[in-house]
Formats: sequence, C-alpha cells, structure tokens
Amino acid sequence: MKAIVIQPVVHPVKGTAQIPGSKSITNRALLLAALAQGESRIEGSLFSDDTRYMAAALERLGIRILAEEDSGVYVVHGTGGHIPTDHADLYVGNAGTAARFLTAYVTLGKGTYRLDGVPRMRLRPIRDLLDTLQQLGIDARSEQGTGCLPVVIHANGLPGGEATLDASQSSQFLSAMLLVAPLSRNGIGLTVTGDPVSQPYIEMTLRMMEQWGAVWEPREGGYFVPGSQTYRAQTYQVEPDASSASYFFAAAAVTGGSVRVEGLGRDSLQGDVDFVDVLGRMGCSVTKAESYIEVTGCERLQGLEVDMNGISDTVMTLAAIAPFASSPTTIHNIAHIRHKESDRLHAIATELRRLGVTVDERADGLTIHPAPSLRPAEIETYDDHRIAMAFAITGLRSPGISIKDPDCVSKTFPDYFERLRSLCADSV
Repeated sequence: MKAIVIQPVVHPVKGTAQIPGSKSITNRALLLAALAQGESRIEGSLFSDDTRYMAAALERLGIRILAEEDSGVYVVHGTGGHIPTDHADLYVGNAGTAARFLTAYVTLGKGTYRLDGVPRMRLRPIRDLLDTLQQLGIDARSEQGTGCLPVVIHANGLPGGEATLDASQSSQFLSAMLLVAPLSRNGIGLTVTGDPVSQPYIEMTLRMMEQWGAVWEPREGGYFVPGSQTYRAQTYQVEPDASSASYFFAAAAVTGGSVRVEGLGRDSLQGDVDFVDVLGRMGCSVTKAESYIEVTGCERLQGLEVDMNGISDTVMTLAAIAPFASSPTTIHNIAHIRHKESDRLHAIATELRRLGVTVDERADGLTIHPAPSLRPAEIETYDDHRIAMAFAITGLRSPGISIKDPDCVSKTFPDYFERLRSLCADSV
C-alpha cells in the first residue's frame, strides 16, 4: 500500500485498546528460552518482522522453535547455551535487538557466524559491543571496518573476564552482554562507560534474567555476572507492548477520550509505561492499576519540558500531539535516537514542518510550538514504524493527513491501522 488516509474523529476516542505483546520482551524471552535447557513456552508473544527475524536466526543456529501464531505462542527447545551449528549466515532485517543480542549469543558457539541486515542496519552502530567482545578474547569484527553490520564472529566459546562497555549509543549492547554472561565459563565483569541511554531497558533485561533463574551482582560502575549458570525453561507470559500502547493513550489525550490497556499495570517490566506520566503532566487523568493502565484526556493539553532519554521510543508519540498543546513542548537528552530505524529527530522535525508546525531542532532534542491549524500533507515515514504510527494520531485531530508506506508498521505492529480504526469506530 502506497499511502493510507487517516480519518479525523468527530468524537472522543473511548474504549479498551487491544495491544500485541512487547517486542522487547518477546525477543529477550526467545533468547533466554534458547539459552535455557529444555522446552519453554512463550505466551502472548509478538509476531512481527523483528521477532520473526530473531526466531528465524535462532532456528538457523540449530534451535528448534515452533511458532503458533494464531495463539500468540512460541515453543522453544533450549540447548543450555550450546549452539548446534558451527557456521551460519544470519539476516536480521532492521531489527536492532536481534542484531545486538545474536552477536553476543553466537560467541557461545564454536565456529564462524556472520550477521547482516537491510541497508539502514549497516548504518546503525555496533562497534562498542564488538570492542567489548574483543576485550574478552573474542574474534568479532565489522566486516567492512565501519563499526556496523555485516559482522563476522569466529567463536570458540565465551570464557569470560573483565571488560568495559560504552552504553552511550544503545542500551542493547549492555543487554546483549548481560543476557549471555551467565553462560560464560568464568563469569563476566562489566564496567560501563559513557552515559547509558534507555536505562529502563537494562532494568528489563536484569529482571528477566532473574525470572529465568540467573543471578547477577551490581558493583561500582557496572555489573558482575557469575559464569556456568543455568537458565530455567518455563512457561512465560509476555506483557502488551508499552511503546505500542502509547499511541492509543495519545489518542485519548488528543481527542479528550479515555483509553484503557489491560495486562499492562503499574509493575510492568517496561519503562515506556511512564509515557502516561508525561500525559499526566500535560493535564490528562492517569490510572495505573495492578492489571491495567487508563488515560483520560483533558479539554486542552499543556506543553511541557521533558527529558525522554529513558522512554525514547515514545518521543515520536509526544511529538505527534505536541502541536495541539497550549504552549511549546521541549524534549531533550535524546541524541541517540538519530541512530535508530531513521534519524528520528530530523524525521520528526521535517514531517511536523510539512504540516506547518514550527519546530526547533537541536543535536539532542526538539522544541515543538503550538499550531492553530495544520496543513494537509502526506507524511514520509522513512521505513520507520514509529513515525508512521505516531503521525496517524495527529491525523485523528486534523484532516487531510495520509501516511506513506503504512506497511512499515509490520516491524512491530502489523495490524496497527486496523486496531486503531476499530477503536475509533467502537467509540461512536
């Protein structure tokens, strides 16, 4: 589909939004299940481009996986850290989690492994992870010397040791090392340098490691993970995706409606649930219960200044509704999102300006000014699912907005537009 026209709503959006499973949790659970010994059942899984790339790569490495898409289940037969194949070419599309997690995972094997992806993935950094692996004695290199994919690893097991890791560009580098560290022979001590971004995703990794039976220790400036541990095979329930839920909460905020997401509660593993607190600061009413979260919009949103480093996947959501606020909205400390599926800061600024919005773009953030009205426009999506999903919410308030290449949402939310349309229709 070349473009999809977003129909503005004439009534507040109200109801319970149906959100698929978390991409971040599903991909972590797939890897943890592969690392465990025995059969694991991952329920509520997300089936999207990113998770399919992860599962397919694990299968190429010899892990037996049964996908039950109709019931949202992956059944994984883990091998306790043993990688059955001694060589593999792995394709990860534009899946950052798959690229970074698999790079660390294949070091447990004995053989040669190559990872590659789409052209954009060849621009996304992985050098800091490779540097850490090299400190641990692993022959891991960027094939073209760019610090990006393709990556080639000549593996002979992961002995462990001490290393430093710069997590200032991506939390996925640290998560990748933490996830495989319990299966190292002697344990791994990591000293984290730089200013780590997206800290909630690191917390998610550590909590999931504990849920699957591993132990770790905090220490000054980093972590120590003892080696020769065993992950526990299990039945595991994946939460709804908090990043995906943000669009539906924003729909309530911008139309004065009320949207609830079941299965996503105040004790969620996902830091992006805190996006609703941003909406609360803008004037919305927010309820965080044990088993659901609900947002109710207000008469007029208020602009704000906010550090979104920890919840950067929701920057696009806030930016998409910021023009409707009564005062400017300033978002900062998010320079790292220039290295995501697109240069997200520049993409947001460009598309808001296309709508007639005044935007100040800085190296690490944006200021978005209120707009009395928006121009009709066709939104470029840069093959970035979050740009497409976010600007669809803008279109609920302003006529004449269409989203180019809407199929790019298949990366994390294949039926997003259908679910958004259904919620709006049910609100009548």
